[in-house]
Amino acid sequence: MEKAVGQDNDNETGLVERAIAGIRAYIRENQLRPGNPMPSETSIAAQLKVSRTVAREAFRALAALGIIEVSTGRRARVAAPDAAPLSMILDHTVNMKQLSIQQVLDVRRTLELRTASLAALRRTEIQAQELLSTVEQMFRSLETPTTIMELDIRFHELIAQASGNSLYGIIIGSFRVVTQQTWHIGWHSRATLENRTENIRCHHRIAEAINDRSPERAQAAMSEHFDSAINVLLRAGIN
Repeated sequence: MEKAVGQDNDNETGLVERAIAGIRAYIRENQLRPGNPMPSETSIAAQLKVSRTVAREAFRALAALGIIEVSTGRRARVAAPDAAPLSMILDHTVNMKQLSIQQVLDVRRTLELRTASLAALRRTEIQAQELLSTVEQMFRSLETPTTIMELDIRFHELIAQASGNSLYGIIIGSFRVVTQQTWHIGWHSRATLENRTENIRCHHRIAEAINDRSPERAQAAMSEHFDSAINVLLRAGIN
């Protein structure tokens, strides 16, 4: 009997998926941590009873997901948790019109009110000073919007890290690509120097509240910041 068209590809896809599950199980059962080396493709293929080609495809898929790091001439290693894969999914969802910018901001607002509150309770002295320093750099960079954008993104990522919950760091980090696509719209909509300076002052109020270990003030300042950002983008026609 002849094989159905595509049956070989379906079989290989199934083997790759099984290999991916097997490799993840290996990482878990051996309690590997970020930076730990993985067995070679040949060794994994033998352990999982698949071809080396299947093992290589499984490694590539796991690298794309940010679970392992693969580079030419070096042994694959377990990767540190990274926001990049989630960021790509979020960006794709927005581009496919399955999620609006305002919906993204609504989720961000909810998360970042919480991270600001937690950061005020859990931040280290170094983290508090880095937040204040980032704001000072923003004030000094008023003539270079792209620099302010990167500092702004970094500011929110620092707060997420200071929350003491690494999952917040990953989720907040995943908003980076979408933020880069809309940030300049908001900046140009704040047409005057005073409006732009006030936006940075709001960041300063957040940083000061976190530095003072005041979760209530930090949350209130973050709420003010997001209310302003949402309104600015609405006025610019971003829904």
